[in-house]
Amino acid sequence: MIDIPTKIWTVYLLECGDKTLYCGITNDLENRIKQHAGELPGGAKYTRARRPLKVVYQEKVRSRSDALKRELIIKKMSRETKLSLVNSFKSF
Repeated sequence: MIDIPTKIWTVYLLECGDKTLYCGITNDLENRIKQHAGELPGGAKYTRARRPLKVVYQEKVRSRSDALKRELIIKKMSRETKLSLVNSFKSF
């Protein structure tokens, strides 16, 4: 039997230079941050215009599907709820 490695996906929140929050998913957070910062092609235009960026929350999930579902839940949260999520993450 062939052992196929599974990718671990990350749901993350960035705090932008203007204090706004950006939510996304990736399977390579370090590379994705470089994209968002404009160091590599492929980042969101929103984040490139709002540097500096800081990862304030991250959550590991097992699949891309789970990551997309969680991202949608977080994006629907109010800013206050997102900040509570960030604050609970900082406690760990």
